Amino acid sequence: MTISLEFFPPKTPEGADKLRAVRQQLYALTPEFCSVTFGAGGSTQQGTLETVQQIVAEGQAGVPHLSCIGQTRAGIRERLAAYRAAGVRRIVALRGDLPSGYGTDSGEFRYASDLVAFIRAETSDHFGIAVAVYPEVHPQAASPQADLDALCAKVDAGANLGLTQYFFNADAYFRCVDELRRRGITIPVIPGIMPITNSTQLLRFSDDCGAEIPRWIRLRLQAFGEDTAAIKDFGADVVADLCQRLRAGGAPGFHFYTLNQAAGTLAICRRGGIQDHVAG
Repeated sequence: MTISLEFFPPKTPEGADKLRAVRQQLYALTPEFCSVTFGAGGSTQQGTLETVQQIVAEGQAGVPHLSCIGQTRAGIRERLAAYRAAGVRRIVALRGDLPSGYGTDSGEFRYASDLVAFIRAETSDHFGIAVAVYPEVHPQAASPQADLDALCAKVDAGANLGLTQYFFNADAYFRCVDELRRRGITIPVIPGIMPITNSTQLLRFSDDCGAEIPRWIRLRLQAFGEDTAAIKDFGADVVADLCQRLRAGGAPGFHFYTLNQAAGTLAICRRGGIQDHVAG
């Protein structure tokens, strides 16, 4: 069983200092890698590179996210060279979104599978390539079938790891993996885990990305109101239980969306006994 962690590039020197301290706390989980997000249209690309470089300097595997919407082949080629020079050996390849006010120019790539194919053509097998998986179906997919077709195209183009959108229904993950296996897709699919520490933030994220919050969880969170301690305690129990079920069902690891915080992820790992099952 492996653990990986996801961070976003800080926007201020204070945020960078805070994230540095958070990383040190979370390294106790012996993560296989630490990924760093890439803003819409590449809006945080320099911050992504700098954060990855810091992670590598700390002796960990830094993994940049790379989105291709709004990007050129020359720009992506430059990014790949910078990541290679930084000692990066894995990339999370995404389609991404255009930032607001960017117009309709989607650049020279249309789908994540195009980016995966380009990375393979440019760098052969230097980089492991992780791609996004949507157990509850991508919100812009025409159908569940079309969503699976898109994932299969990414694997056919050279992806060798799947990281899922977060979810709170284990059955959605198991069904998704079963459907992929029936199609002959055998890459590891790591469930994405979102700590519940702020109900307003979680509801907003979930509405934006199409992740379903079960009614009973939503109602309990609403009933807690502004009681942040109760929300965090309830959230740690709920997500730890989810992780235990996923592990029992054969999930190969967990990818934590840390939101640049340590407490939520650590609480889940303690309550779910995850630290006892980490490979290393």
